[in-house]
Amino acid sequence: MASRKIELMVGLFVVIAFAATMMLAMKVANQGMSGNGDTYQLLAKFDNIGGLKPRSAVKVGGVTIGRVEKIFLDPDDYTPVVELAIFKEYNEFPETSSVSILTSGLLGEQYIGFQPGFTFDGIEMLKEGDYIEDTKSALVLEDLIGQFLFSRDND
Repeated sequence: MASRKIELMVGLFVVIAFAATMMLAMKVANQGMSGNGDTYQLLAKFDNIGGLKPRSAVKVGGVTIGRVEKIFLDPDDYTPVVELAIFKEYNEFPETSSVSILTSGLLGEQYIGFQPGFTFDGIEMLKEGDYIEDTKSALVLEDLIGQFLFSRDND
């Protein structure tokens, strides 16, 4: 009787541990998406995307406004192009807006930081399929360390 009770407790523990592991895996993989699912696509070219991956967040001031849909190379000049899926409720960004690849913390995940531009007469709003002209590439930690070490050697 006591061994049966221990077996049930161990089984319950295994089920709870499995459920907690699945929840953690989904959280790490950014499975949850805010917004109602309706999106429009914007494109941005970067010189270097670092460790940016599809499904990375697109944020304005810490608020997630979309996700990275896909990343591909431009067939003409072989530069990385990032396709952004922006939630339709955020459709009033001017064409003077800019994007940068940022990192959460020192070695955290990379995401797109979206900086809304200024508006005045003659400035149009970004719409489906538009390219964001002002982009800032990712800072690669290894490159920064290499530049620091190289500059120390020359002193």
